[in-house]
Amino acid sequence: MTKQSFIQGALILIIAGMLTRFMGFINRMVVARFMGEEGVGLYMMALPTLFLVMTLTQFGLPVAISKRVAEADAQNDSKKIKQIVAVSLAITLSASILFTVILILAAPILSDTLFTDKRVLLPLVVISPIIPIAAVSAVLRGYFQGKQNMKPQSIAQVLEQVVRIAFVGIFIYILLPYGVEYAAAGAMFSIIIGEFASLLYMIRKFRQKRKLKIRKHFTETVLSGKETAKELLSISMPTLGNRMIGSISNFLDPIIIVQSLALAGVTTAVATKQYGELMGYTMPLLFLPTFITSSLSIALVPSISEAAAKNQKELIHSRIHQSIRISFASGALATIVMTLFAADLLNLMYRSDSAAPLLIIMAPFFLFLYIQAPLQAALQALDLARPAMWNSLIGVILKFGAMILLATSSNLGIQGAAIAICANVVLVTFLHIMVLKKEINYFPAWKEIIRMIILCGTTFLLTFYIKNQFYTADTTLISFILLLIIIALIYMILLILLRFIRKEELRQLPFFSKKK
Repeated sequence: MTKQSFIQGALILIIAGMLTRFMGFINRMVVARFMGEEGVGLYMMALPTLFLVMTLTQFGLPVAISKRVAEADAQNDSKKIKQIVAVSLAITLSASILFTVILILAAPILSDTLFTDKRVLLPLVVISPIIPIAAVSAVLRGYFQGKQNMKPQSIAQVLEQVVRIAFVGIFIYILLPYGVEYAAAGAMFSIIIGEFASLLYMIRKFRQKRKLKIRKHFTETVLSGKETAKELLSISMPTLGNRMIGSISNFLDPIIIVQSLALAGVTTAVATKQYGELMGYTMPLLFLPTFITSSLSIALVPSISEAAAKNQKELIHSRIHQSIRISFASGALATIVMTLFAADLLNLMYRSDSAAPLLIIMAPFFLFLYIQAPLQAALQALDLARPAMWNSLIGVILKFGAMILLATSSNLGIQGAAIAICANVVLVTFLHIMVLKKEINYFPAWKEIIRMIILCGTTFLLTFYIKNQFYTADTTLISFILLLIIIALIYMILLILLRFIRKEELRQLPFFSKKK
């Protein structure tokens, strides 16, 4: 099985993340243009419930599997690897069957009582079969990460999006005449097909060039793996706690938002539409740069863990700073473009600019989210997952409190919910930095902070000038894209001048090292 270096693995994940994000936007554009804000609202109300159940099912095992497989692989202990995979499959499959049944039984209560829209029932029921499929996928993903082979999961992610896009339009077109809830259910079913195609591919890669025979003596392997289960759960449970906070937060978001809007005098249909604008239109755009930060985070954990084991404090600081610098650079341009071209981007993607005020409010604050992911990864690598979990919990409590306070105001409404989300992002990021400061005396250098401010300020002013000089309401799509390319080229020059991109990092990339 082919292994990749840290840089190669991160690069593969970034490329796959970029492709899947791009195709994910195509998928959302199809969903939005066929179903409109109300259909997107139903679709987005069901997804957080699914993510919560999937998080419960997986027990945070992918990270634990990755770590334990890597340790066993270093010792050439194939028997241990087989036991890790078998025990993980037993845990996740058992949990997935249980939670699938619970979700189906609870769907009527969730849709009628908590979401205040009975039409959410059908999407919730339709999506439930994906839970066991995703459970097996998670185990295989952790296995491949542990073997330091990022290609199978990367290709599987791209394949999933391709299959989903191929089917989503067909299902929505066929089912929309029966009602928007049926169209939303069709969009959900396309997710199942995509996930299943992804799983089949990973199973095929798992069966190739391997010595593991999982089905042989599977029961005996699982029953003799009590110690292995303890080792896995000792890592997975803190990870699960952190993810549970996020999943519960996502689950409660639509409930608290629509209930708060109802108290503000907003009707159910309008509240569903506004929620669709926030979560279906605005949030996907804001999360677009995170494919880079997520990829860096996956690669950052083993790098910092190795440095910590060798007590290389300077290298730990250097890795954290490096990841923050790259994450910030990847998100700053997107933030500025989303702020200045909010309505244009939304019209281009969704044929609706109703969410533009929300995007303008939120984009600047989400710069903090882009550096939050590597900070979280650093905390996990340094065995500080528990403080990270508490930081997330504090942020969620603040978010919900602010939502109830602001979204119930008739003057703010859905914009109050947006402000509450931003407050959560900023607070958690600062809390993570404070933990690193306390535990390893790490804090971003002031000169680096000044360079970040200069980068953002200069890019904003130049982009604002270019927009005023060359962009009009009559600008064609091609001209708009060319304008964005020019802005991106100017931004690249600024990154080089301000040393956000450095020669020593470029030399680590395969295609640069060959030219050397």
